Amino acid sequence: MKRVGITGQAGFIGQHLFNYLGTKDEQQICRVPFERALFEDADRLATWVASCDVIVHIAAMNRHEDPQVIYDTNVGLVKKLIAACEATASKPKIIFSSSTQEEQDNLYGQSKKDGRELLEQWAASSGGSLTSLLIPNVFGPFGKPFYNSFVATFCHLLNNGGTPEVHQDAEVSLIYVNDLVAHFFEHITNGESGVNFHKIPAPVQQSVRQVLKKLEGFKTAYVENGQVPDISEAFDKDLFNTFTSYIPKDYFPRKFVKHTDNRGAFVEIMRAGTSGQSSYSTTVPGITRGNHYHTRKVERFAVISGKACIKLRKVNTDKVYEFYLDGNEPAYVDMPIWYTHNITNIGDDELITLFWINEPYDPEDPDTYFESVD
Repeated sequence: MKRVGITGQAGFIGQHLFNYLGTKDEQQICRVPFERALFEDADRLATWVASCDVIVHIAAMNRHEDPQVIYDTNVGLVKKLIAACEATASKPKIIFSSSTQEEQDNLYGQSKKDGRELLEQWAASSGGSLTSLLIPNVFGPFGKPFYNSFVATFCHLLNNGGTPEVHQDAEVSLIYVNDLVAHFFEHITNGESGVNFHKIPAPVQQSVRQVLKKLEGFKTAYVENGQVPDISEAFDKDLFNTFTSYIPKDYFPRKFVKHTDNRGAFVEIMRAGTSGQSSYSTTVPGITRGNHYHTRKVERFAVISGKACIKLRKVNTDKVYEFYLDGNEPAYVDMPIWYTHNITNIGDDELITLFWINEPYDPEDPDTYFESVD
């Protein structure tokens, strides 16, 4: 078992890596929690460092009005990490998150390059192990708008009444955060030692304007018309899951249009530009289904008969969102990735729920992780 700590655990990439490691066998990975305050307390930082077999150093400042502050902060964090290792004679495997901006003429990129070289000197002199990863532009759910990436900014603006603008259109190398943390996991678990440097390939090349056009299409199809767009391509699915993570939770539940005549009623449950699997369940009063989350699947719960309470909670957070649905006014709620969710029959009669998910269930790769909402 490897004891793994992540500096910057609460940040965009850090939280995704922390959660990803949480899906692994506890006999393989033990997560050692990190909090930002450790960098302000040398003794606590030293204790934390000594408890780790592997440290993934992600903590860094990306933006500030004074570039020198960015440089001083990032190099300073590396120096504190090295000092903690030296104070405890610890030799954890350090995985350093660098950036393709090392190759550019700016102080953020310089801070990454100089930080990497300091860690290389530590590893060489102490007999420690360092793996540096040169990372392209990262996008994914829960990124901080106006800070982590232009994708986060565009998604935030489109879902909150803003209007994204392209000030400089250019080809951008992109990697989805789920793919990136899989690279981290590979280097956490492999037997590589010594000083190593790897450039993470960017699976996608897109212009800023192309990305915006796709996101605007998602807003029209999904937010305005309730239709899941064509997400058959991996990048489109990843971008769609990123986009939906910025939709305010009060967007749900969404009521269906119910057509009624002398024969009865008709309700269209799902319209999608992509393939998927539909199913339904019946649930007796008082019973709860679910209590699991997905990391990639797009899923819809549609209550067509009975009364239900649907609950959502983002993994590793405490806030629970509740949605009440009644089959007399058929409605749906879509399940965001990384949100554990359940559905409870709160009525006196049988609950009938229709489920749609964008990929058929595969027992060899279910992408289903059990965790109670409450």
